[in-house]
Amino acid sequence: MTCVWSGKSAFAAPVLPTCALGDPMQAIFGWPGNKLADWNNHVCKHFPLVGELSIPWRWRNAETEGFGRWLLDVRHRLKEGEPVDLDTAPAEVSWIHLDGTEDRVRQLRAAQTRAPTRNGTALIIGDSRSPPSQQLFASQIPGAVTIEAVDLRDLVQFARSLGFQGADALQKVANFAASVMTGVGAADLLRRVSVLERGTERRQASDVERAAMVFNAERTPPAMVDLLVEIGKDGGVRTHRPAVLRACIKALQGCDGTEGNTFHETAMRAREQNRLLGRPLPRRAVGSTLLLKGLEAEVSVILNAAELDAQNLYVAMTRSSHRLAVYSNAKILHCKC
Repeated sequence: MTCVWSGKSAFAAPVLPTCALGDPMQAIFGWPGNKLADWNNHVCKHFPLVGELSIPWRWRNAETEGFGRWLLDVRHRLKEGEPVDLDTAPAEVSWIHLDGTEDRVRQLRAAQTRAPTRNGTALIIGDSRSPPSQQLFASQIPGAVTIEAVDLRDLVQFARSLGFQGADALQKVANFAASVMTGVGAADLLRRVSVLERGTERRQASDVERAAMVFNAERTPPAMVDLLVEIGKDGGVRTHRPAVLRACIKALQGCDGTEGNTFHETAMRAREQNRLLGRPLPRRAVGSTLLLKGLEAEVSVILNAAELDAQNLYVAMTRSSHRLAVYSNAKILHCKC
């Protein structure tokens, strides 16, 4: 027996015993050009419903079965287009009011909620329409990193735009470093390098500044790797987008500037290798439902639940097994359809 769902399953079913498994409440990958299957017309029409899972096994195994059963009730309500009243939530769920006064402070505070186990993980679910806002949150939360889209668009665009011999090469590298690491101070670095190169600065150059001057003089991929490494080692600097930085360094290490082996071309190869390797789950991850779907954690934080439709809210609420923090402007969630 085959257990699968795809558009071709309906054609296989008459000649091959086939069981379709799926959940329409987790259908969140619909966008222009990628129309989702209609559950009733495209699935149930060919595969009559024979059963639904009714035991929240992940939550039972985590000894939070009451939380899991409440989520099953939430699923039913969302599926029927009914509102979700957070007043009915169990103790594992906390609601934080977004009233427009200290929303950011409240969100950042809850995003630092500790997992109940030593090696537990937390997922912070932000606005899927604004990757920069997710990156900003990750930069402001100690220990948090972003979950990147597999296309690594920012890296590919940076590699395409960077000309090693261009007058603005150091500026672009410094700005890129600031986009993947906190505490970089790109403008200050550029100012210091300019002063040091003129010989008018008495204060000795730091390791980062010396690496920047070497890159400015050599304009080579190895010199850029050294600069990025030195920036990452500097005091107060933390990498909050490690996937992008690792792929960048890998691309630079394989780049020699010859035809077919430019930085842009090696960046695209690094991107494809990154797709195959998958994404390890960090201890504290920031992303959207699209990026975090399928991942499981002890804690999840939904930064603005009122902005999510029913399917995205259900996916967001079911990421965690122990604690769920929901931010919204009201305790009763009327989801967008």
